[in-house]
Amino acid sequence: MTRWLSDDEQRTWRSYLAATQLVEEALDRQLQREARMPHTYYMILVALSEAPERSMRMSELARRAQASQSRLSHAVARLEERGWIERSPCASDRRGNVAVLTETGFQALAEAAPGHVEEVRRSLFDPLSPEQVRALDEICAAIRAAHEDTGPARS
Repeated sequence: MTRWLSDDEQRTWRSYLAATQLVEEALDRQLQREARMPHTYYMILVALSEAPERSMRMSELARRAQASQSRLSHAVARLEERGWIERSPCASDRRGNVAVLTETGFQALAEAAPGHVEEVRRSLFDPLSPEQVRALDEICAAIRAAHEDTGPARS
């Protein structure tokens, strides 16, 4: 039997969708305007910059970027064209590939970061009180924890 959303849940669901879409669009616009890259590319560069030796297996990078293998491969190909990422075979498993952040890619990320952080602050944190920031953190942690073992629900 379907558990339909209550009026409060429906309102919250729609508010969540609108808010997350507005923040994502603001971040994407800012990065496109100032760094000439979509938010997805930025997140890939961040993940690699934080990885040991600035490298990561493509499968792990796809998981971290919350992207399918094919979507990630397309994005990495575009980043390779810019000289920001290099791909190489995985030393421990020749079937896998590793993405490596180049120095040029790290520099592009470093140049994009201040504007991106300012847009995150303006779009997400400035409208919230410190109590709301803490509550949002708790809410997001609970949602993530519910999906960590099982992943998002599939229909």
